[in-house]
Amino acid sequence: MNFLEERIVKDGIVKEGNVLKVDSFLNHQMDIALFDEMGAEFKKRFADANINKIVTIEASGIGIACIVARHFNVPVVFAKKSKSINIDGDVYKAEVESFTHKCKNNVIVSRKFLGSDDHVLIIDDFLANGCALQGLISIVNEAGGTVEGIGIAVEKGFQNGGRIIRNLGFHLESLAIVESMDATSGEIVFRQQ
Repeated sequence: MNFLEERIVKDGIVKEGNVLKVDSFLNHQMDIALFDEMGAEFKKRFADANINKIVTIEASGIGIACIVARHFNVPVVFAKKSKSINIDGDVYKAEVESFTHKCKNNVIVSRKFLGSDDHVLIIDDFLANGCALQGLISIVNEAGGTVEGIGIAVEKGFQNGGRIIRNLGFHLESLAIVESMDATSGEIVFRQQ
């Protein structure tokens, strides 16, 4: 069992509806020492990739992406879920469906922050059905950039997202892959990696 799996077993809570609550350390309150360990692990797993930008999606992926970016010494660009007055000019746009929030959002990235010279590592906290990743991949492709890899903190291996993304040919690394979880017993089974 790796460091993230151990932390999930210790502090994660399994809820009905295939929900894994990790808000005490990952996506509400953030354990920065844990994020730093995750950043080092992603740097190791993508050591051979030519990465000059980290891309994530608002909001839970931002904290992890920032720490990962420190390990790669590159900037972070995050896709916003709504256009605001401080985004000027043209944008790349994709529609994504959120498993957690049960809604669809148009996410946007300003064209001035993503282009054909960018070699991107996409980072996110969770992978369930893969819609958010597919949206980010389409934005990078529209910009003419290259997706060098995808790093996920927690993948729900019993849902289709990971299989879909891997079948598209992307280098996907998940630090913890949950094979099954039981809300009644609280048991979490991880895929051997």
